[in-house]
Amino acid sequence: RCSRDWSSDVCSSDLGLSVGTYTSPHLERLNERISRNGDAISDEEFAEQVAAVADIEVLTGVRPSYFEAVTLAAFRWFADVAVDVAVVEVGLLGRWDATNVVQSQVAVLTNIGIDHTEYAGPTKQHIAAEKSGIVKPSSAVVIGETDPELVGIWRAAGGTSHAVRGEHFDVLENQLALGGRLVDLRTPTTIYPDVFVPLHGRHQGDNAAAALTAVEQFFDAPLDAEVVGEGFAAVLMPGRFEVVGHQPLVIIDGAHNPAGADTCATVFFDDFDPAGRRILVVGCLQGRDPAEMLAALRADEFDVVHTCTAPSQRGLAAAELSAAARSTGCDEVVQFATVEDAIDAALDGAAAEDAIVITG
Repeated sequence: RCSRDWSSDVCSSDLGLSVGTYTSPHLERLNERISRNGDAISDEEFAEQVAAVADIEVLTGVRPSYFEAVTLAAFRWFADVAVDVAVVEVGLLGRWDATNVVQSQVAVLTNIGIDHTEYAGPTKQHIAAEKSGIVKPSSAVVIGETDPELVGIWRAAGGTSHAVRGEHFDVLENQLALGGRLVDLRTPTTIYPDVFVPLHGRHQGDNAAAALTAVEQFFDAPLDAEVVGEGFAAVLMPGRFEVVGHQPLVIIDGAHNPAGADTCATVFFDDFDPAGRRILVVGCLQGRDPAEMLAALRADEFDVVHTCTAPSQRGLAAAELSAAARSTGCDEVVQFATVEDAIDAALDGAAAEDAIVITG
């Protein structure tokens, strides 16, 4: 299992495999979570699978949770359409996640951050132990984390082999390019030079190396350089530092925890240098420390901060977020009742040379 559907792009590109992907969350339609060769499950097929899953409650008296029901629907559809390989993203931690019924041939960890501490924690070591639960005796393990203590937890989890970033695979060159990164990737078998990854941020080079290593581990062989190039060229990651407009530059990023917020800010300030003002539109959920989130986003380095109440029962009130923004040193803070109002005001007030980051 690995983050997003990068491995599916490489697997299905010219190799003749039918690849199912199961990811979360979705951005616009639930169907996005379940796809085959990049095409989302149709409404009719999804309805058929959910109806079949609903029979479980009738037969057993046990009602699956929302995530369990969607996971079951995905796995049932993958069986019906007979995919050759499935790339499955863990929903929550690992050990007790619904996806962990899979006997994975390859188990992938990108890195460890502090999140979901209501279920595991409070340390990265606790979280790593929970995530290591996806490793099966038959799994080739790909470890993107570099902290020796955390790597040790994953090594101790078992598996048939272990490929560790920095030791067995890495990024040799990682250069800013128009629309993404140009990277040289080293895997346990091969060096792949001048691979274009159409995503923003140096960290996407690390993710690319992990994804490519995962595919090599699956085939137990290196890949043709042309296949690798075509596969990565097709990568899409909507909602993750996605540029959706120019003049003004408009970026959306689903950073919902401090680690994600820090990555969002790093990519923006390292890779973009707008001639005009920097405008931040931000909201967050209750349960997050708003000051910690804003500090990770480097909100005080933006010229204007628009706060809004996230459209959720758990949405933190814009007034509370505004107070946190002022306390962290933000000079110009404007609060709005809704996300739409905050975005509209940012767009209406922005000049062509400005940049707007919408996140939270």
